[in-house]
Amino acid sequence: MVLVDDYGRPLLNLRIALTKPCNLHCSFCHAEGEDKTAENATEMTTEEIVRISKIAVSLGISKIKLTGGEPLLRKDIAQIVKGLASIPGLKELSMTTNGTLLKLLAKELKANGLRRVNINLPTIDSETYRKLTGGKLEDVLNGVRAAVEAGLNPVKLNMLVLKGVNDCQVAEMINFSREAGAVLQLIELEPVNISSEYYAAHHKPLNEYEEMLKHKAIKIEARKYMQNRHIYHLPDVKVEVVHPIENTDFCWHCTRLRLTSDGKLKPCLMRNDNTVDILTFIRNGATDKELVELFKIANKRRQPYNKLRY
Repeated sequence: MVLVDDYGRPLLNLRIALTKPCNLHCSFCHAEGEDKTAENATEMTTEEIVRISKIAVSLGISKIKLTGGEPLLRKDIAQIVKGLASIPGLKELSMTTNGTLLKLLAKELKANGLRRVNINLPTIDSETYRKLTGGKLEDVLNGVRAAVEAGLNPVKLNMLVLKGVNDCQVAEMINFSREAGAVLQLIELEPVNISSEYYAAHHKPLNEYEEMLKHKAIKIEARKYMQNRHIYHLPDVKVEVVHPIENTDFCWHCTRLRLTSDGKLKPCLMRNDNTVDILTFIRNGATDKELVELFKIANKRRQPYNKLRY
């Protein structure tokens, strides 16, 4: 059984925010749509995360992505991965990370069942990286190498393109991705959890990069269940282009549900007014059947965000 919302969109993916804290301070972070100013709530335990995920998979969700905050800050991250990977019917377990702690953990995570990883890497210029994140570029580059060597596949590098900051470094990032054996994702800035001033100053449409990629690509494909985003196959490297939520294709092809770090099912990245608190029910002794109903309620609340805007 696969849940389908009122707009005909199947529910296939679950993004789980494991924690709110992060060891970097990226000015552009959307924090999975969670309130960055709120105090840290009680985090879900390994057992709670696995139980919620089992319910999700029983309802047709086949792919789970672990996010944060920074998921690798969880001391039990290897156990979480192992527990999730053992769920029958789960086809793919992946993670989005800043990569700074990946050097020490990549092999263990792969051995415990992690399949693939997205690493946030907005630049390969050390000073630009420091200004954007407060971190050391070498830490994340070591993480990229470790992920590739561990056999995580694919390793995707998330480059958020920011006007006047790194928008002139796309060619360098393509070359680095080719050399590292990774896939590059060019990502457009989202107006989520950032000020309108920051968005106005740094938002840059990705159209010019798409035009460049079209001319260089050997093959172009579209990912139907990933917002119809395009993948450009260049010689020895792939580049994906991720447009923001305002893009009609993004909304109308969305197959995601989110689980916040404090245990709420979140139907849309852009909204916090329609979440479903599943963790409280678990801690009050809810049965699996009751948890299934909560997933059905959350799925019912899924609707294209751009439908609300026009």
